[in-house]
Amino acid sequence: MYDMRYAVRNSSWTTGLVVLLGVVMTMLDTTIVNVALGTLARDFHTSLAGIQWAATGYLLAMSMTVPVTGWAVGRFGVRNVWLVSLVLFVAGSALCAAAWSLGSLVVFRVVQGLGGGLLQPVGQMMLAQAAGKERMGRAMSLISVPAMLVPVLGPPLGGLIVQGPGWRWLFLVNVPVCAVALLAALLLLPREAGAGRSERLDVLGLALLSPGLVAVVYGLSEVGDGASLLHPALWIGVALIAAFAVRALRGTSLVDLRLFGDRTFAAAVLALACYSAAMLGFTVLVPLYSQLAAGGSALDAGLLLAPMGVGAAITMPLAGKLTDSRGPRGVGAAGVLLVAASIAAFTLAGGGFVPMFTLGLGHGLVATSVMAAAYKTLAPAAIPAATTLSTITLRVAAPFGVALMAVLLQVFTRAGAAHPFASTFWVAVALAAVTLLPIALIGSGTWRRSSSAPA
Repeated sequence: MYDMRYAVRNSSWTTGLVVLLGVVMTMLDTTIVNVALGTLARDFHTSLAGIQWAATGYLLAMSMTVPVTGWAVGRFGVRNVWLVSLVLFVAGSALCAAAWSLGSLVVFRVVQGLGGGLLQPVGQMMLAQAAGKERMGRAMSLISVPAMLVPVLGPPLGGLIVQGPGWRWLFLVNVPVCAVALLAALLLLPREAGAGRSERLDVLGLALLSPGLVAVVYGLSEVGDGASLLHPALWIGVALIAAFAVRALRGTSLVDLRLFGDRTFAAAVLALACYSAAMLGFTVLVPLYSQLAAGGSALDAGLLLAPMGVGAAITMPLAGKLTDSRGPRGVGAAGVLLVAASIAAFTLAGGGFVPMFTLGLGHGLVATSVMAAAYKTLAPAAIPAATTLSTITLRVAAPFGVALMAVLLQVFTRAGAAHPFASTFWVAVALAAVTLLPIALIGSGTWRRSSSAPA
């Protein structure tokens, strides 16, 4: 007899619900604490430079765990890794809310980051495996827009919480959401066969790649805060990653760089890297522009970003269907053109809700289609390794975009530019337009012939 519970449990939409419940709070925590740093510094009687580690420690811990994603899923199973990651994240959240000193808060934020760093790539992996090639676009639409927009909305939400119940609730709000996520995962995620058959952990590769990623992300964040491009952490990280890459290309490694031999995967990951650098760099500067150049408040900055979410929510379902039926290249290119035009319109008009709304429309098209393209031509067995590799690339691209825009803003300001923000935004337009080059390399003919998903 047909078991309806089995069908529901294994549907991509059920998996999408589980993933969203688990991932949204981890994404939010990348930025929600930033607005409370002044309050935290005062309560813990420390400097702003010291309390900055409450934010930096979380991001660095997230970067550190990504390289083991593929190995951990193969060794323990995706369901078990997901559950353990959620437990780590919620435990870290509760401990952060009870922190009594700067040291304790930083340690507990690292615990949070260790869990949160696994949740996003594992969730993306689960969606890709549950959807199959025919529904890849629609599955990726469930995670691509929150991945970009939720961190952007963190600062205004954090401001409301700090002004209301207090900074400890920045972490306590995670507990009930993660409890529901845990329950949903226990009830809806199937126990998969095949766990425990992974290759032995590449300890040397891990010793090169994880510290390398941490050093690069830290170095880029320091450059964005005004440090020199010769910051030692940045170049030590580059050297470690280069050493890992040389070793990986010679044999078995923690991350399979041979996946870049697949043209569609390589082009999609490069497009996502360029696009993420442009978009995150721009959206991080928008609140600063709103407050410093336009004289608005933190709430005004949050409201200025809100139309992005509305626009993305409109195009997200459409992008998923079009990607599944017609391929990602045209959908992604149209989205990039709309995003670049919207940033240009925002720059020329000196702000405005309409350009941010159309920016969201374009973002919904780009993120969904290009993320789906990264998985479309790969065998199911390659998805865990591909997720690890793409996540590592994006973890470097995002802080690079932020650092690039911050450095350029400083350069234009020191050079006496009449409108330093506008000059920096034009660079974001150019970087977004560069995304069209790798998108052009994504094949579409094979996609159309192989897809049988209903429109």
